Amino acid sequence: MDFRHILIKAHQGFGYLELLFVALFVIALLATMFGFSGKVNKFLRKTTLFTMVFFHIQFLVGIILLVTFFNQGVNMGEVMKNSALRFQYVEHPFSMLVAAVLMTIVNKKLKTADTISVAIVVMGLIAVALFGYAFHWARVFGA
Repeated sequence: MDFRHILIKAHQGFGYLELLFVALFVIALLATMFGFSGKVNKFLRKTTLFTMVFFHIQFLVGIILLVTFFNQGVNMGEVMKNSALRFQYVEHPFSMLVAAVLMTIVNKKLKTADTISVAIVVMGLIAVALFGYAFHWARVFGA
């Protein structure tokens, strides 16, 4: 088994964990948002931290895979003409990068906030929406 295959399997495996953490983050975010006091609790802080950490791990492994793919002499013009390749090698990494940056900002703001604000909720939901857009659902559900 070569190193690239190990990285692909790790990227897929961490993807399942990331789905779990994103689901927990959304539940914690919505529970805090619709809660009586709106106070940020430990559960929200922990799920945000773990979601952010796994976003970064996924992104780093994905960047390594992306660099090794483009070191094989792939023509970028061919990638941009093919919608499946464009999603895989352009839209997916860019969306995940923006989602990871937004999740980092959300984590930073939640560390210092006592109550949840609309800005935190909006950034968190945009990060989740970008993650949902860029995630390879067909690979998970076998469609």
